[in-house]
Amino acid sequence: MIERFLEYIEVERRYSPHTVTSYRKDLNDFSVFLMRTESHQDFTKVDKKIIRNFMTDLSLAEFSKRSINRKLSSLRSFFVFMLKVGQVKVSPLETIQSLKFYAEKQIPFSAAEMTDLQSLEVRPKNGNFLKELIIETLYQTGMRKAELTNLLLSNIDFSKNEIKVVGKGNKSRIIPISMQLLEGFKFYLTKRNPLESSNMYFFISEKGKKLNDKFVYSAVNSYLGLVTSKTKRSPHILRHSFATHVLENGAEISKVKKLMGHSSLASTQVYTTANIEQLKKVFNNAHPRAKKK
Repeated sequence: MIERFLEYIEVERRYSPHTVTSYRKDLNDFSVFLMRTESHQDFTKVDKKIIRNFMTDLSLAEFSKRSINRKLSSLRSFFVFMLKVGQVKVSPLETIQSLKFYAEKQIPFSAAEMTDLQSLEVRPKNGNFLKELIIETLYQTGMRKAELTNLLLSNIDFSKNEIKVVGKGNKSRIIPISMQLLEGFKFYLTKRNPLESSNMYFFISEKGKKLNDKFVYSAVNSYLGLVTSKTKRSPHILRHSFATHVLENGAEISKVKKLMGHSSLASTQVYTTANIEQLKKVFNNAHPRAKKK
């Protein structure tokens, strides 16, 4: 049944390979738990008590609340599918609530910090051009980490200064790129030496293989550490910074939504919380109650 469900979300729902892999892992983890605690792997016999025991087991294993909630989300989707195909009459997760937690607020990098990163003073003397290009691409396009590693060579239009990005749900969007980034791409083409099996991908490792997520994360984390003491130095922060900076410079949020590949405006607004000092300035200058008498 698991394989049938995974085929359904991959083919009919058009989920990305990365998402399908995550679902597979979550469901396999639950299957292992079922065998270990209930001596079977029959999902039709799963009830609320087993789900709660699974949550407790994950908590004792020191899984974060976010990770537990993700696994619950995978199970919910799976049992909705089970309902759809008539394997169960009620979902055991029907009244199970996700764990509440307060997510740590991520602070985007300032434009000054990104400028510092380009300066010769802070960059490593033996800097890696590929790593620098990765950071510039993430920051200048706002694309996700998985979108960068899956970027195809054929999806870069050098004549129009734009790239085609395939995002979540295999939805594609066009993102314009600067001449600076375009020149970086052209120079990189003279250096990349892909294996035949990886030639379709634009970003290639030194061994000629498609880049993996770990390499991208490591590259971003190490370079951003040169200009900031912030603990959050992930590729996602560059996506957050992209959205924040283009909005601060007058871009319409509806246009940013399209560039980010969001399905709803609410998703874009998460990344675009105005700087508190800017809000104070607007309030003090514009609100009648703030004006001194």
